[in-house]
Amino acid sequence: MEVCIFFLHVIILLPGITASGHQVKSFFNHTAYLSCYFTNSQKTDIKDLRVFWQKGVAEVVHEVYYGQEKHDNLSPKYINRTKMDMNKWTLQLLNARIVDEGQYTCIIQHRDKESPKVIHKSECSLSIIANYSQPEITQLTSGELKPKENLNLSCSSSGGYPEPRQMIWLISYENTTNRHIHHMDVSQDAVTKLYNVTSKLNITVPTNILTNISCLLHLREELGSLVSAPLVIEIQREEMEQGKVNFFGPLIAVIILITLLLGFVILKNRNISSTSQSE
Repeated sequence: MEVCIFFLHVIILLPGITASGHQVKSFFNHTAYLSCYFTNSQKTDIKDLRVFWQKGVAEVVHEVYYGQEKHDNLSPKYINRTKMDMNKWTLQLLNARIVDEGQYTCIIQHRDKESPKVIHKSECSLSIIANYSQPEITQLTSGELKPKENLNLSCSSSGGYPEPRQMIWLISYENTTNRHIHHMDVSQDAVTKLYNVTSKLNITVPTNILTNISCLLHLREELGSLVSAPLVIEIQREEMEQGKVNFFGPLIAVIILITLLLGFVILKNRNISSTSQSE
């Protein structure tokens, strides 16, 4: 920690040293490459330089002390996770995590007779990207789909970062597509910090028309969008009429049976009356 403070004080005393900011993006669990953007135009020997990386103002990420790796002052979470390519003046941060996001500073000092002199400082901002899974539609309504009943669906995607913008439902009937924006439930893993998202849709079962239902996940910035495989629904009118036949068939049979019984009873009563009169 003392080393970090020492460097910061030196920089404040030398306002002529400027820092340039750069944006760096890396995939989750991949290696992030953070460059010092140092040209070493003077061809200074590495043994005369101290290269120091820090995150924010408190965390020591990596240190090369006059040509030798030095680990005494490293923040615990960066131990065995960094490498320095001195040919390219680039720090390799292994297994980049969400918690590694933030501002990093590269400071290079030159050995001097009196005290080390800062000859270069650069800054970069690290952002982490994690790919979401392809959105997947799940039918929450159990059993066979029936006309005019409610159809409950959910669409989910997991393991991504950063948090997406929104999830949109797309319902296509022949040449027409309707867009439905519903509430998107967002949860974040406590350890990995990755996001899981879910949206739900409740519609009436479409009939007598081919229907494609899919969901579209809009990601942040230039990351684009992800779309689910379509859920295809096609219930023909014949199926509806068959349903009506199946419903009315037993009712008609009961009515016929009752009619026959009544007819039988009436006929029997007539026969009984005729017999009585004959006697």
